[in-house]
Amino acid sequence: MTGKLQGKVAIITGASRGIGKAIAERLSCDGASVVINYAQGAEQAEETVAGIEATGGKAIAVKADVSKIADIEKLFDEAISKFGKVDILVNNAGIAVYKAVAEVTEDEFDKIFNINVKGTFFACQQAAKRLANGGRIINFSTSVTAVMLPTYATYAATKGAVEQLTRHLAKELGAKAITINTVSPGPTDTELFREGKTEEQINRLANMSAFGRLGEVKDIANTVAFLASDDSSWITGQNIRVNGGFAA
Repeated sequence: MTGKLQGKVAIITGASRGIGKAIAERLSCDGASVVINYAQGAEQAEETVAGIEATGGKAIAVKADVSKIADIEKLFDEAISKFGKVDILVNNAGIAVYKAVAEVTEDEFDKIFNINVKGTFFACQQAAKRLANGGRIINFSTSVTAVMLPTYATYAATKGAVEQLTRHLAKELGAKAITINTVSPGPTDTELFREGKTEEQINRLANMSAFGRLGEVKDIANTVAFLASDDSSWITGQNIRVNGGFAA
């Protein structure tokens, strides 16, 4: 297998399904060996590994809860043990809470910040220590940080923190020629996105894009593949909204 990422090793968090799975498959198609992280859904993760291996790629699945620093360290340890290094980190793992601020519990607040912010922060910390020179970090935010939607405040707050982390880390990592950027999808057609939504709600969100449709996982994976490649070597500290012109 040859491609722009030939010889590279990529960790993708939350990669057993949805956008993360699509990213893992795309980076593998471009030649990278991929580490598919999951916290739940071992069967789905192993199916993703099997699919990649069936097309001639190299992949492993590693269970790790990114809200726990010890698990993040284990994730990097296992990646390096198997493939010898890490070149690319994609911080895709995340959860959402859609509630009015007045209804959010302390436990819900702690859980979403622990996964979305703490997980991204300490994965970036490991990357700062262990990523090869010229490496790539791609963090995930959301286009919702640029619009005002009720019930999204808690989720958007976590992603706003990720965007600022990305900006400031760009200067810290530049000496090693490591780039770090944020990808901010708009509404994207995944099982997780559709969960708990009516068709009316889904259609309303789809029509907020310039093209009148939901994003597809390949739309996001294509952008991540670009940011993971040498073609993006002069892009760092940026937030790229991959959303088809999504706006309120």
